[in-house]
Amino acid sequence: MCQYSANDGFANDWHFVHLCSRAVGGAALIFVEATAVTPEGRISPHDLGLWKDEHVVPLRKITEFITAQGSVPGIQLAHAGRKSSLTEPWNGDHLIPIEEGGWQSIAPSPIAFAEDKGTPREMTRNEIKNMVAAFAAAAKRALDAGFQVLELHGAHGYLINEFLSPLSNTRTDEYGGSYENRIRFLLEIIKATRTVWPADLPIFLRISASEWVDGGWTVEDSQKLAGIVKDMGVDLIDCSSGGNVATARIPAKPNYQVPFAEAVRQAGIPTGAVGIIVTPEQAEEILATGKADLIFMARELLRDPYFPLRAARELGYDDMPWPVQYERAKRKKA
Repeated sequence: MCQYSANDGFANDWHFVHLCSRAVGGAALIFVEATAVTPEGRISPHDLGLWKDEHVVPLRKITEFITAQGSVPGIQLAHAGRKSSLTEPWNGDHLIPIEEGGWQSIAPSPIAFAEDKGTPREMTRNEIKNMVAAFAAAAKRALDAGFQVLELHGAHGYLINEFLSPLSNTRTDEYGGSYENRIRFLLEIIKATRTVWPADLPIFLRISASEWVDGGWTVEDSQKLAGIVKDMGVDLIDCSSGGNVATARIPAKPNYQVPFAEAVRQAGIPTGAVGIIVTPEQAEEILATGKADLIFMARELLRDPYFPLRAARELGYDDMPWPVQYERAKRKKA
């Protein structure tokens, strides 16, 4: 989850403690937050970035520690598109004017996410090509930083998602209109990324499997996309939903997004389930019944960095390794 705590895109002590605590806590795979591939791709001025080589060194410190704990370091690459140049959530999530240090947002079409978020500028074909290259360059830096899993963030109303949706993409060129045209930008990013990312390391794709509104992106669209990208080197679909339509009514409750992972999995590709998964028993049931192949947890791991260790104990898995420094507390003394 975004920490909005970086300066000029650089990871710092907060990110080290935040992420490495989850490695100590037993998480198998730890994703760095949505990391911008260009400065203008940040949601806020304080997002992490990988648009220059200098960003690699502090991230490598994090990946080395995570790896040493037996966990796998992963990173999300993202561009916020029309949902950029905003203040941090605890400062109101307001649009930052250019004269106050903000920037002009970009998108497939000049359609605002909401009236108070500003109207983006439509990207040119040349900018689209350059953005594809920016994702690939960031992927190469991620590899240099020691990450072992790469996730392309195509969900929640950010740039890739904006191209996919007919509600935010009304272009009339080869990047808009038909389904095949609207997915073109994503496919070009996947292809470019796979040229720099090793074949033996996985690429995940995060999508909003449904926009929860009539006329928007659907579960059937997601299933079709999954069938296409699995042959291009995408190894797993991370199935979230919503985020591209400000007025969408989403019935959030435990497991409400699990059916998306189950449906997309029918396309023959592994999926990850997300969304108000908060108990060991809940997560175990999703996996045991074949509804998804991975469980992604965010807010619950903010509340409890040691959730995996606790879950293993509660589910009776006594072989779960603990850090040797904590072994004396693994079992309570009588």
